[in-house]
Amino acid sequence: MLPLDGSNMLLAIFVLLAATVLLVPLFKWLGLGTILGYLAAGVLIGPYGLSLVSDTEVIHQAAEFGVVMMLFLIGLEVDGSELWRMRNKVFGLGFTQMVATSIVIAILARVIGFVWADAAVVGLALAMSSTAIAMQSIDQRNITKTDTGRASLAILLVQDVAVIPVLAVIPLLANMGGRPIEAIGEGVLDAVDNPIGWWLAVVVVAAFIAALLGSRFVIRPLMGWLARTRVPEGFTAFALALVIGTALVTQSFGLSPALGAFLGGVLLADSEYRHELESNLQPFKGLLLGLFFITVGMSIAFRVVVENPLVVAAVLIALIGLKMLVLYVLATFFRMHAAERLLLAILLSQAGEFAFVVLQFARTAGNLSGPEVELLTVVVALSMATTPLLLFLYDRLLAPGLNTAPVADEAELPPGPDVRDPKDKVIVLGYGRFGQIVTRMLRAQGFEMTLIDDDPAQIELVKRFGVKVFYGDGGRLEILRAAGADQARMIVIAVAGGERILGIAELIRRHFPDVIVAARAVDRSHAHDLMALGVHVIERETFRSAIRLGEQALMALGHDEAKARQVADAFERHDTRMLKESYAVRHDQAAYIGFVRRSTEMLDAVMRADRENASATGEEVADDIDKQRPAGSE
Repeated sequence: MLPLDGSNMLLAIFVLLAATVLLVPLFKWLGLGTILGYLAAGVLIGPYGLSLVSDTEVIHQAAEFGVVMMLFLIGLEVDGSELWRMRNKVFGLGFTQMVATSIVIAILARVIGFVWADAAVVGLALAMSSTAIAMQSIDQRNITKTDTGRASLAILLVQDVAVIPVLAVIPLLANMGGRPIEAIGEGVLDAVDNPIGWWLAVVVVAAFIAALLGSRFVIRPLMGWLARTRVPEGFTAFALALVIGTALVTQSFGLSPALGAFLGGVLLADSEYRHELESNLQPFKGLLLGLFFITVGMSIAFRVVVENPLVVAAVLIALIGLKMLVLYVLATFFRMHAAERLLLAILLSQAGEFAFVVLQFARTAGNLSGPEVELLTVVVALSMATTPLLLFLYDRLLAPGLNTAPVADEAELPPGPDVRDPKDKVIVLGYGRFGQIVTRMLRAQGFEMTLIDDDPAQIELVKRFGVKVFYGDGGRLEILRAAGADQARMIVIAVAGGERILGIAELIRRHFPDVIVAARAVDRSHAHDLMALGVHVIERETFRSAIRLGEQALMALGHDEAKARQVADAFERHDTRMLKESYAVRHDQAAYIGFVRRSTEMLDAVMRADRENASATGEEVADDIDKQRPAGSE
């Protein structure tokens, strides 16, 4: 047994990491998934396994810290614009699922002996699913933008937000106690007369409103100041300070610190610096998720399972069965394919991390007793452990027979902004003069634009014109991933600096090979370097503007507009072709110089012949240079 005092904390951390290194890759190799590996690691080293880590207080603190950090990352994703885009599924599927599942589970809890108020708490707690397990499984399957992924996200967003009113209503239910439904009005009046219990609800709602206001009037100016200091560690320190600070504030009011972390994430969800924060926290995200799953495995009290095996099994099967039934039926109304309905039901069949928060809060408020909370906590943890197993069975036994129906035509999909093609997303790195023009053209054609720039002053300037630009360095892999580069159709590199552009292009081509890359080139040589990297679309930053200036100069010198445009277009086509053909000899200086000289002489000869021909016949300039190219010009 390994006691966890201060002198052995490093040894405890080593045990956690060693178990993770040994079991998680093994479970991944066996096809069971990484989540089940983390859970198994927690069971193995926990008090009901080898007891390598057995101090329950430290386990509780570790689990609390894992949940706190996880809820902060969840809160960081709760954005009003995302909710609005998915409003059909959020209000139709998400809200309905939360209400229907809560009612069904509450009825079952009432049947097995809970008083109605306590049954309502149980229903609200167990109706929520695990955002960590569901989103991790969705990400591993790369189905985020499918109907299943969107429906799961809609339901999870509703559940994440629902924890606020759920925690607010628990003190009212505690004051009502076991009164019948007819006495609800009297219970509410008693609660009003005795405000000691229900004032927490006001605090929770007020804190959420303050978080929304603070995201606009406090966080953005502070993050702007941090960006101007050019100290990347400042963002990480600020995020951690915000998490710990909000957790301490809510804890001082007797609420769960996890709720404070969630509110802290919401504070930053609408900030231009969200991607920068995500990129700084990204290295910790995997380990924090692993820590959370390990502590869930540690929290499975097998003593309760051994003492009440039939009760635990019955409650577990009933919970998973009821949630899957409700989800499957609701997904049917949304005309999802049978395979997607079943996959959605399995992904969200478990109880979630919010259940730990709600159950402990209900115990503190006096709704539930200690043994009841202990039993339900075991059921919640076991339900999380069953999800990877159910997904494994689904993949091996059910999916092959269900995935036979043809994909619905686009016309058959329900209308609404939540059915946008996921590949319509374009990321623009650099929002200076060059990037602004590209962005305006693409956005006018309906593409979803994510704009990133590393100049805080520029971000503040364009914000006055209603343009949302995120702060971040496009040359960092974490920033690109946080911005969704793996799901984008195109990334436009519009930053300044030849070497920097090459570095970003190389990074994108190596880590996101399926994404179309468009980049500005400093000059002809730089364009060749970008071509060597496999950049799909290249534009020399001064090339077309110089051609347009030349066209305007010809008009000022007496050419008519049509003739000037014809000459300019002919020159542009010739020079563009010359750029591509000179790529093959770019490393041979003598051959390259000879090629450029021959191409220039050819252009001059063709233009001179065209002028003479036009003067003799009075016709427009014949700009078909291809017909008069020298045989050796290839």
